[in-house]
Parts: sequence; structure tokens; C-alpha cells
Amino acid sequence: MERPSDQQSRAASLSRGAVSRSRFFGFRDFFDYFDRRITISRFGRLFRLAGSGHPYEIPGATFLKEFRAGLTTFTTMAYIIAVNASLLSQTGGTCVCDIKPKELCDSIAEFAACKEDVRRDLITATAALAGMASIVFGALTNLPVALAPGMGLNAYFAFQVVGVNGSGNVSYRTALTAVFFEGIIFIVLALTGLRQWLVRLIPATIKTATGVGIGLFLTEIGLSYSVGIGAITGGGSSTPLALGGCPREMIDERTGMCTSGQMTNPKTWVAIFCGGLVTSFLMTFRIKYAFVIGIALVSVLSWPRHTAITYFPDTDEGNVRFEFFQQVIAWHPMSKVINQLDWAFSAGGSHFALALFTFLYVDIIDATATLYAMVRFCGVVNREDGDFPRSTLAYCTDAVFISIGALLGSSPVTVFIESGAGIAEGGRTGLTAIFAGLCFIASVFFAPIFASIPPWATGCTLILVGCMMIRQITQINWHYIGDVLPSFVVIAFIPFSYSVAYGLIAGLLVYAVLNGLVGLVVCVSGGRIEPQEYELKEYWTWKGAGRPPWFVRAMRARRRRGEVAQSEELCLEPREGRGSSARDSRAESEANEYAPAVKEPQVPAEGGSPGRAGR
Repeated sequence: MERPSDQQSRAASLSRGAVSRSRFFGFRDFFDYFDRRITISRFGRLFRLAGSGHPYEIPGATFLKEFRAGLTTFTTMAYIIAVNASLLSQTGGTCVCDIKPKELCDSIAEFAACKEDVRRDLITATAALAGMASIVFGALTNLPVALAPGMGLNAYFAFQVVGVNGSGNVSYRTALTAVFFEGIIFIVLALTGLRQWLVRLIPATIKTATGVGIGLFLTEIGLSYSVGIGAITGGGSSTPLALGGCPREMIDERTGMCTSGQMTNPKTWVAIFCGGLVTSFLMTFRIKYAFVIGIALVSVLSWPRHTAITYFPDTDEGNVRFEFFQQVIAWHPMSKVINQLDWAFSAGGSHFALALFTFLYVDIIDATATLYAMVRFCGVVNREDGDFPRSTLAYCTDAVFISIGALLGSSPVTVFIESGAGIAEGGRTGLTAIFAGLCFIASVFFAPIFASIPPWATGCTLILVGCMMIRQITQINWHYIGDVLPSFVVIAFIPFSYSVAYGLIAGLLVYAVLNGLVGLVVCVSGGRIEPQEYELKEYWTWKGAGRPPWFVRAMRARRRRGEVAQSEELCLEPREGRGSSARDSRAESEANEYAPAVKEPQVPAEGGSPGRAGR
């Protein structure tokens, strides 16, 4: 029988063997040396890596760990390249079609080809914009947070503001102008501190309900034909929504409903099983690349020609797609979407103002809440005032790239919650965002691959993103009807009206009227008449606590420095002992209020009696 000492020695030898094999013939030592040298260099000190010698170095942050976290962030965000381009291209971009209804424009070969060029332009624009924004944001703020065109806002931009093939109330160029002005206003709000105040002004229950409503909105889009799996379709006046899943040639152009063959389209079933169930299965095991794997699996199955689910059918449009796909690596210029702003936006009137307000409001709530969640995940939030380092610079960087994104033809840029995957992988500094941005820049040259991702490959991704956004519904205050009803109105109106703006307006209107009347009754009755569970209502105030804007803090600090300097001058003035005037006494008391509490030895006053010592 083997003795315990022999067992321990055998285990130790096996452990040493495993360690030696894990060194990969010296490569592990090389990478450790490389990581250590960069960490202690000036470059590592710039990003406050652990061991760099910086007085505020970040524990656990190393160069290779940040590199791995950046790759993780990119892989979890890479789906936005194809999804954002698919959503925004539904507007038709700068392509012109005078046929009504606008849905019939897709049957025109010239318009369909132009629309495909717009989608390819937007693939390049999305990748370039996400890359530049993430790199600059990481370099200036040193936060492991990546930026890209946001989900939800791009759907509102495409389907409500501009509309399918330009059927909305605002043209594509005018909508880009609204996004550009939103970025400018965002900069002003960030510099003055009004951004934080506006976020606190909106009732918390409305903020939460807005996220839930947008999640349902994305789910509805993911189930549709345009950029989804085609499981639902528009019905007639008696049936707003109807079951779809039939081939496109079986859809009645007049009613938009399937004449027959519901749920017989093989593309729909491939999307459900390979794009939906496989991705969900991977998510249950917390696989960080679940979205990318699901999209890639459906795309690869759709690329072979002469199949029932091919994305390259034997048509003129299919041949053009396949020729572009065969290039694999190519630079596609952004000729149709870059710098397309229309400064004659007065023609849009109230619709332009409504779009600008909605972009601004939703982006304030979404970007601010997501950014706070990510920096709290990093552990850099100040517990006293709830702020984080370089917050104003972070808000301004986000705002600048909103305007830059408009110049590139894209919807607003925002902070991506998928950055949490990189943070969970160990990312703690801006290097994570920089590495993710470099990956986005590299993907610009693989536009033929991303342009060949079919819409049914990204539909289940939209549904799953909507599912994750709906999870916050538990944070709504369900104990008081004054909070429940406005929240429900927002959640219901956003998907069913196909508009984020109308849902927000309806919810705010119900909240103001309902709670205003209740508050009036309580005030007039002196508190004797109150609704049931009134004490459980969510507290709201227009003031709100928080950290003052940077310029207010700077003015206060300057005033304090002046007061301290004045008190020091008063301390240095000679005292007349007991014969001091009342004015000197007041000056001395004012100086004592601000001067440091350090006692000096007493000195005898005139006449030999001990006098009062100064501070």
C-alpha cells in the first residue's frame, strides 16, 4: 500500500509536470516577461497598470489581461456591424423611390441595388465609427467601456423617424441632421451638468419602463420579415399582427398577410433552431461568444448556392451579392451615406423637433445608465457623490461621436452594455476599449463578409437582446397604481405604436395627470384623504441630489482657496493683546474658522500677563 508521503511526492511531481507542460516550451515565460516589461514601462504608468508605480495604479490590471478583455468585448459586440447596417438600410438611405406605398419600392431592381449599396456603406461606417469611438474613449477616460451605434435608437431611427424606404415623416438626411444637433446639445448638457439633472428629473419608473418597451420593440423587429426571422407579418384592420413564416412570394401585397404556407419557410426554421436555440444554449453556459456563434452558424448555412435557404439566389440581385462576397477582403467606400446632412430641416417642422427630443432623451437615459452600470462594475464609482473619474470627459466624448456618427450616416452612438463581458474577463483600464476598437478598425476591410450576413441570421439576436432588456421589469414599483399604470402605458405603446417617442409621451402624460390629481386631493384635504398604499409610491423630486457640475466645483474650490489665503494673512497680522479693536476680533474669529486647527505656544503679552495665542 502506498504511503501518504509517497502519494504527496507523486502528486507534487505530477503538478510540476503539468506546470512545465503548461509553460508551452517557454512561451508562457516569454509572455509573462513581455507583460511585466510593458506594465512597468511609461506606457503602463500612463494607463495605471498594476505595478507601474503610478500613485493611483489599478489593482490586477496587466497588459495581456487588458488585451484578452478587449478581444472578449469585441466578440460580444461584433454583431452590431451586421445588425445596425441591416436596420438602417431599411430606410433606403439616400436612394429615391416615388412609388406609393413605399413597401413596393423593393420590387424595383434599381432601388434594390441602391439599397444594397447603402447597406454595404453602413457596414463600413458602423465598424469605423465603433473603432474610432472606442479607441478615443478608452484613451481619454481610461475606462474599459466600448462605444458603437446603439440598439433601440437605430430601430427608432429606421422604422419611426425615417420609415421603411423613406415612408416616415422625416427624410434620411434630415434625421441625420437631428442626430448631429443631438450631439452638440449633448456636449453643452455634459459641460453644464444638466445631463445628470435631466436624468434625475424623469421618474425612475418611467426610465425602467422605457428600457422594457424598447426590448419589446426589438423583439417585434426581430420577428418581422425586414430584418428578422419572418415569424410575424402585418395584418389587416381587424388583425394588426398575424402569423407569418411563409415564403415572400406567398404574402399578399395588399394586406401584408400570408395567403397560405404559414411557418413553412425553411429560412425561418433555420433561424429559430440554429440562431435562436443554439445561441440560447450557449448563453446558459455563459459562453461569451454566443451571439457571434449563432450569427456565424446561420450565415455559413445560408452561403452555399442552390439551396432553399441560400442568401445568393439565381437572380440578378443574388449574383451581385455573390460577386461581392467572393472578394472576402475589400475596402468599400461610404459614398452614399457620408456627409449627407440636410440643413434645410425646417421642412420637417414638429416631426424634426420630436425626433430630436426623443433621440436626446432616450440617449441620455440609455447612455448614462449603461455607463454608470459599467463603471460600477469596475469599482471606480465614488461612494460619496456617486460620480466616477473623468465623468465629464466621458460624456463629452460620447457626445462628440454622436455628431461624428451622423456625418458617417449612422444613428446615435452610445455605451454598449456588452462591455461588461470584457470587464468580467479582467478589463479595468482604457486599454480594453482601445483593443476592442482596433478589432473594429480591422473589420472594416472585411466588409464583403459582414455584408453577406442575411437578415434571418440576426433576427434571433434582436429577440435575445430584447429578452435581456425586459429583465429589468422587476425594478418597476408594482405596489402603487400611480407608478404601475404609467409604466404599463410606456411598455405597451412603444411596440404597438412602433414608436419610442409616442410611448414616452403617453407614459409621461399619464404619470403627470394621474399623480398630479392625486397630489392635489391629498394637499386640499390636508392629508386626510389618501389612496391606498400611497405611502408605497416612488419618491420623485425635481431637485435631486448628486455631484455639482465641474465648473461649480471649480468656482467653489477657488473661493475656498481665496478664503484660506485671506485667513492666513489675518493670522500674520500683529495683535494688540487685550487692547485689540472689535474689528480685529471679528477678523481673528473669521480667520480661526478657516485656518488649520494647530495650536502654537503662547507668548506673554504686554504687562507680563499671558496673552491669547493666535492660531
